[in-house]
Amino acid sequence: MNAQLQKFQKQRKEGLGLEEYNGKIVEINEFPSPNPKVELKVITYISNGLRVKGMLAEPKTRDTSEGFLYLRGGIKNVGKVRPSRIAQFASEGFIVFAPYYRGNQGGEGNEDFAGDDREDAFAAYRLLQSLPGVRHIHIFGFSRGGVMALLTGIQFSEAASIVTWGGVSDMSLTYQERKDLRRMMKRVIGGTPEKYPERYQIRTPLYELEKLSPPVLIIHGVNDENVSVEHAYRLERRLKLLNKSVACWYFEKFTHYFPPAVNRKIVEDLTKWMKNQIKR
Repeated sequence: MNAQLQKFQKQRKEGLGLEEYNGKIVEINEFPSPNPKVELKVITYISNGLRVKGMLAEPKTRDTSEGFLYLRGGIKNVGKVRPSRIAQFASEGFIVFAPYYRGNQGGEGNEDFAGDDREDAFAAYRLLQSLPGVRHIHIFGFSRGGVMALLTGIQFSEAASIVTWGGVSDMSLTYQERKDLRRMMKRVIGGTPEKYPERYQIRTPLYELEKLSPPVLIIHGVNDENVSVEHAYRLERRLKLLNKSVACWYFEKFTHYFPPAVNRKIVEDLTKWMKNQIKR
């Protein structure tokens, strides 16, 4: 692993091509697991010439061929990857990798809200592809991670399935709805959707769904005030218009966050749905 890192650092210093390193692991550190049946590791991997970090969760039995790319929401310290959540999905029989995105928790670069940092998700997908025994990869996105999941699914047509839970689908709509995020979005994206519509469109997968192949499951609380259910409705309408495979689970009583018991049941159900896509 050190030799790989040294070679990468030499090529980066000399300004040589680095595309071959996307998804390559350069460092692994053990991490305490909240689940005795799941092993956790903090991984440093390469994404567009940057060393980015993420968390890998593997069932100790590892009798699975299914990978699970977990794409978190938020930005910076809001919506950080939670070890317990990653372990929860691994305990359902998946090898899970969750990128922290660039600039976070010791990673290089700067997170930019589904701009260039989408490459961190793409490289994370390649990382899962490189792991021994992984044959199928599912993509899961929560909140802002919904955009990342759809963009990754567009990039990798062979993905087994996509789940977006409380997911953003339209970045301009997020700007309109979330007054508390406008300052951050103007700073990170570089202006407003009125002045720079193309900067928001490039972060909005609704415009590229023609290229999407994997089946999609949409999960959303109807009373969600963080990411309105309109995001889910727009995604559903567009997918159906394009005759794409889509299932929708709407929950009338819930917001962006579901009660723990309901959350656990939905995790069980959505992972069963994912595995069923392989069998079809």
